[in-house]
Amino acid sequence: MHETGAKVMRSAALWARRVSQVALGAFLVTAGTSHLTVSRLEFQAQVPTWLPLDPDFVVVSSGIVEILLGLSLIALWRFRRRVGLAAALFFVAIFPGNINQFVNGINAFGLNSDSARATRLLFQPVLVLWALWSTDALRRR
Repeated sequence: MHETGAKVMRSAALWARRVSQVALGAFLVTAGTSHLTVSRLEFQAQVPTWLPLDPDFVVVSSGIVEILLGLSLIALWRFRRRVGLAAALFFVAIFPGNINQFVNGINAFGLNSDSARATRLLFQPVLVLWALWSTDALRRR
């Protein structure tokens, strides 16, 4: 009976990871789509001024990457660990934009106070962990 209980727990954990992975994929597709449409200007405001690229190019490019990562999380189960690692690295790569928003007091996405912008900074590591956990990206083979 004990072996059956452990098997059920492993199955439940796998189900939770898969649901979480699909949810993260849907989140990324939605966010990426908003980069290209309704929130394009707000995303441009987050692009650090020290970055030697056109802000619109950065927003469109990152939106496309988000959509591709999201679709990959949803559809490419065989490569889930690699995609999860890529998503985590993407969240790390865009973190300077969130820092820029905080440091320069940029109002965007309803973040119109230092405390709101600081709270947003705390969620970036959560996204990194979500990508790594849901895809089991750090598990050794």
